[in-house]
Amino acid sequence: MELMTQRLRLREFREDDWLAVLAYQSDPLYLRYYEWTERTPEAVRAFIGMFLKHQRTQPRTRFQLAAILRATGELIGNCGVRLTAPGSHEADLGYELSPAHWGHGYATEAARAMLNFAFTQLGVHRVWAEAVVDNTGSTHVLAKLGMQLEGRLRDKEFFKDRYWDTVIYAILEQEWRARQEATLMDDPRAH
Repeated sequence: MELMTQRLRLREFREDDWLAVLAYQSDPLYLRYYEWTERTPEAVRAFIGMFLKHQRTQPRTRFQLAAILRATGELIGNCGVRLTAPGSHEADLGYELSPAHWGHGYATEAARAMLNFAFTQLGVHRVWAEAVVDNTGSTHVLAKLGMQLEGRLRDKEFFKDRYWDTVIYAILEQEWRARQEATLMDDPRAH
């Protein structure tokens, strides 16, 4: 499976991707909102192995793709949607990006492509995502996608010696389609 965006190629993970993932997952900025305090080669190989296993599962319910810069071929993160069960009408969205590439719209671009895949290819009705409240970059991405804040879960996660609030965002198929139509109406190339 492969999806193309203006600046990204979203492709299936390969076993040798672990080195690039280890590089960005070892960055202290990346680790800030995760339970991990460090990443080891073994842990990252297992992380990639999980994605490889999902690729072989039939029927497939998890689609986590490597995010590659089209201009350079560099792996800069990943993005995906996961069905709750085969044929489910709901999926969750998740993404991560190398801190070196934050603030350039790549997460939004990748997540937008995955939403499109979820609604047009998987036929889901609702896509949701959960983020740590303190991770304002991630919550900003979810809002830019048109996802609506549905709730705040107080002290939901415990890691790094503290409790963390999380928020749930979601978008329904009809909301996504309305945004697609509005974008086409605003794009002068569409006329």
